[in-house]
Amino acid sequence: MQTCLTRFLLLSSCLVALAGCTSVYKNLKPAIGNFDHIYRFRPKFSVVLYNAEINVTTHHLSGLLLMKVMPDSSTRIVFSSEMGVKFFDFAFLKDGSFKVYSIIPQMDKGPVIKTLRKDFDLILMRQEGSHERYMLKDNSHLYYVLPQEKGANYYITNMAGDALLRMEKSSKRKPVAVATMANYKNGVPDTIGIDHKNFKFTIGLKKIER
Repeated sequence: MQTCLTRFLLLSSCLVALAGCTSVYKNLKPAIGNFDHIYRFRPKFSVVLYNAEINVTTHHLSGLLLMKVMPDSSTRIVFSSEMGVKFFDFAFLKDGSFKVYSIIPQMDKGPVIKTLRKDFDLILMRQEGSHERYMLKDNSHLYYVLPQEKGANYYITNMAGDALLRMEKSSKRKPVAVATMANYKNGVPDTIGIDHKNFKFTIGLKKIER
């Protein structure tokens, strides 16, 4: 009896482990189409201002987030309080590199900075030149896939490819962050949201009309 129970527990543990290793993307099929169509959803702006709320673990920050394309073609992103105190100020440079100009001590941690970089890289759709990009599908969605150093960025649309439903920053097995961009006007989304699945880190942006 004890031997049977032990075998049952071992088998159950193995099944749980195997389930945990299964990719949520494993049943997707190759899709044929023009990958560049996804870039119709890339935010198009010279300068845009959002009301912003960012939650990082126990820290809640709210204020204004400015995104601006600079004369040197870099994209500057500045998050500050309504009183003008900067929370962070960084840029995606023309050569593809990332530069931090300033950041408050509470956020000045390697994993936080890396996460912010990847989050904004996801929504700005900056990796147009990737040669490894490809498309997948299920019964009702198209998946535009941009492989990353670890995992991939998935841009998910309806089958017609004319509605961006969500974006997923994923490990090899499952999404680690899910983002949405909605209510585009003149190429700029009115609302942007990012929600991380492995720890408390959320970003919410609402466009300010000027």
